[in-house]
Amino acid sequence: MTRHLITSALPYINGVKHLGNLVGSMLPSDLYARYLRARGQEVLFICATDEHGTPAELAAREAGVDVAEFCAEAHELQKGLGAAFSLSFDHFGRSSSPQNHELTQHFGNKLFENGFIEERVTKQVFSVDDDRFLPDRYVEGTCPHCGYEKARGDQCESCTRLLDPTDLLEPRSAVSGSSNLEVRESKHLFLLQSKLSDEIREWVNKHQDWPVLVSSIALKWLDEGLHDRGITRDLKWGVPVGREGMEDKVYYVWFDAPIEYIAATKEWADEDPENRDWKSWWYEAEDVHYTEFMAKDNIPFHTVTFPGTQLGSREPWKMVDYIKGFNWLNYYGGKFSTSQKRGIFMSDAIEMLPADYWRYYLLANAPESSDSSFTWDGFSGTVNKDLADTLGNFVNRTLKFCSSKFGNALPEGGVYGERETQLAKDLTARVLAYNGFMEELQIRKAMQELRAIWVMGNEYLTETAPWTAFKTDPEAAAASLRAAINLIRVFAVLSAPVIPTASKTLSDALGLDLNETTWLGEDMVAELDALKAGHEFEVPGVLFTKISDEQVAEWEEKFGGKE
Repeated sequence: MTRHLITSALPYINGVKHLGNLVGSMLPSDLYARYLRARGQEVLFICATDEHGTPAELAAREAGVDVAEFCAEAHELQKGLGAAFSLSFDHFGRSSSPQNHELTQHFGNKLFENGFIEERVTKQVFSVDDDRFLPDRYVEGTCPHCGYEKARGDQCESCTRLLDPTDLLEPRSAVSGSSNLEVRESKHLFLLQSKLSDEIREWVNKHQDWPVLVSSIALKWLDEGLHDRGITRDLKWGVPVGREGMEDKVYYVWFDAPIEYIAATKEWADEDPENRDWKSWWYEAEDVHYTEFMAKDNIPFHTVTFPGTQLGSREPWKMVDYIKGFNWLNYYGGKFSTSQKRGIFMSDAIEMLPADYWRYYLLANAPESSDSSFTWDGFSGTVNKDLADTLGNFVNRTLKFCSSKFGNALPEGGVYGERETQLAKDLTARVLAYNGFMEELQIRKAMQELRAIWVMGNEYLTETAPWTAFKTDPEAAAASLRAAINLIRVFAVLSAPVIPTASKTLSDALGLDLNETTWLGEDMVAELDALKAGHEFEVPGVLFTKISDEQVAEWEEKFGGKE
């Protein structure tokens, strides 16, 4: 039986992640993991914080704490927010772990042995006052193209032009502000991607089922020609190279970060070594199907750089089978930005509304085929129409009416007729479509099917009108209410990967023990009769509260809106 390995792109350590980060990798990977578990599949769902690199040092400096302390605190914060959003990671690790140090050095040594890494001397900016080489992002100055005075040595955030530190006018150290800078020589390791290009292209071409977004980005990089890439930096925070003559070097963050997928699995296994085997998931793992989730800016590193690292090791590491790539979720047409604090961040969102509100909206509007844009009107409209009016209202009026007329148990009397037979037939078609879209990772289409299934419940109630039938034919009303309450069970099961907290509320209200491995069978006639007359239930509180115009106005004022 196939085992499923699922990884989300690693959230970077420098601050709370925004909704664009959430929907670009972590949330859809959680949806898929939950769905596969519910279908009885063996799943290992791995993520971690990406903790090395210049931005981590800068963020720690800004916070006035040691970088190791900063990363430890930020990891716990991000781990807690993941749990608050019901992200069901089997393990949420750290790229600064001893396991990642060990494996990163292992890959570096293997690539060196196999002739895919070489030492080269480069010219870099050195800060005399700081007594250190400065990575590109540690050099600030005036952009020679647009005059922006806070351009970084790798890119100008104002005009977006790529830069070298030596391009900047009036350059200064981002560490101390000193302008006492020199250009000096420094020895570094380079990954010879040019020697691996043909192998990487052959591997990419085997994956004809990848989304166009993913394959087109990979092939664009290959067609433009792969350049040998520097994979070490003059930093203290990172994975030490561990080679003679390079005692003051660490591996570049984009070299060690993808290796953390493997290392995080080892972290998971080391917590229970008698019952967990990390290598069975990653080394000669022929029974494993590996799916990665990421936003489009991460695609080149996962289709070219990391596969090159694995191929160049000449070891039988498990390589990705399918990559689900996403475009941007924008905020009123502009980019969400951690550095510029633009948009809605996970910490703000979870204080405003429960996670299920955000989970459903983001998945229903996932930026799969193109960029999409978050607006407060769009968010409130989706929540009010789909969650409050369609799902929540159906549950509330069904259980409240049944309780008031028949008591808190499915009523006796009446039999299912043609309308219920048709309901089961229609439900079968919808559930098959929903399952298909989930398996194909067509997320927006899956959410459209889920909403259509919720709509079926309201249409059924409208047609059978038990509140009217009760006056003249209480047995008919009883039969339609039994079917409607069984539909609530169906909704709870199908909705669990999407809105797990609300699903649990429905499960508890119906006195059920639905769990992460519960799913529907193929016989919808049986599913509509799973709960028999006499089965007790409770009437839950309001499942989803509507968002008011006043709340929208308040949030637009606080976070920015149309302007």
